[in-house]
Amino acid sequence: MNEMSLPRPNNLDSFWMPYSDNRYFKANPRLLARAEGMSYFTPEGREVLDGTAGLWCCNAGHGRREIVEAIQKQAAIMDFAPTFQLGHPIAFEAAARVAEMTPAGIDRVFFTNSGSESADTALKIALAYQKARGQSQRVRLIGRERGYHGVGFGGMSVGGIGGNRKQFGAMLPYVDHLPHTHDPARNAFTKGMPEHGAELANKLEDLVALHGDTIAAVMVEPVAGSTGVLVPPKGYLQRLRELCDKHGILLIYDEVITGFGRLGTDFGAERLGVAPDIMTMAKGLTNAAVPMGAVATTNEVYETVVEGSPAGIELFHGYTYSGHPLASAAAIATLALHREEDLPGRARAIEPYWEEAAHSLRSAPGVVDIRNFGLIAGIELAPREGKPGARAMDVFRRCFDEGVLIRVTGDIVALSPPLIVEKPHVDRMMGTLADAIHAIA
Repeated sequence: MNEMSLPRPNNLDSFWMPYSDNRYFKANPRLLARAEGMSYFTPEGREVLDGTAGLWCCNAGHGRREIVEAIQKQAAIMDFAPTFQLGHPIAFEAAARVAEMTPAGIDRVFFTNSGSESADTALKIALAYQKARGQSQRVRLIGRERGYHGVGFGGMSVGGIGGNRKQFGAMLPYVDHLPHTHDPARNAFTKGMPEHGAELANKLEDLVALHGDTIAAVMVEPVAGSTGVLVPPKGYLQRLRELCDKHGILLIYDEVITGFGRLGTDFGAERLGVAPDIMTMAKGLTNAAVPMGAVATTNEVYETVVEGSPAGIELFHGYTYSGHPLASAAAIATLALHREEDLPGRARAIEPYWEEAAHSLRSAPGVVDIRNFGLIAGIELAPREGKPGARAMDVFRRCFDEGVLIRVTGDIVALSPPLIVEKPHVDRMMGTLADAIHAIA
């Protein structure tokens, strides 16, 4: 028998795990084998309460029958159909359901397969828009320090997390960054939106003075999640919107985390009262049951690109799986659950209890800041000297072993439970986290 045909052992070796310490994990594996409701279960059957909605994405909880059945039904009807110069009804229906939820006027939907693809798609649409309206010199993209917009080269370039960039050399040209809004000296332990920092949006004026009329778009997260929960100061996004309008710059929101109820509204734009020109989404769109992302634009952006192009293809961009039938079915079922169970309303109702529970950790050893907004909380720990991230990773591992899943980024614990969370779940999460912080102090 050819060596290539021999069966290989089913072990941990073949899977190169993403964003993981592969060497540590494969010596000390922590595996999840099943999920239901608010919990995962290990192969041994031990319950692990989900404090992170998977990766910010399972907003309706796990194993929802309505979503599972929609995927099964669609797989039996049609497993795949291309959307290049062809269409299938379910993709159009999914787009219409998304457009019902986005802010008024932002109802043209381009499907992707992930948040990273959504970020790069949004940036390309912004460049295409500026060219179509006769502003071809606008090729510069502005992000923000500590911003996260996925791992494609576009989103990674506009993003501002150094660890995501340092291995890969040169990024995209013509990119600059606004300062981040984290100001612990003035805003530590704020509940909700900080009072101080709106003036940081004025730094866009400095970039305009430097780069002139070459800026195409500014991309920010309404609430920055993956960098450790940075909540925008009061008035910050309003000022950023004003400056973008003043200088002919598109404003892009990365709503991959903040979309679909996480902030107690359909999208962060609604909760924060400031609408963008383009918004990205993924994660909660399908409850993570099938990978899917999307970019929604204003009618003006769409019509400028489409009507301003010669006959034929207007945007030379797309993915084999854009609007995939199974993903579309999952999205339709997920958004129906979102409406029927009022997941944003549930999040908003429990938010005060969530806020108080998170801030109850203030006196725990090594806690230097706590930030929260919607059903998100960030608990920042003092790093150990010479070992950044080690303290939080020890907390992560201890919490998992005690039956609660949390997420850490650097020395920040980030919590974002499914929106079906109830008070006993909150108590268990925070209690286990408090015990872990004390145990490793």
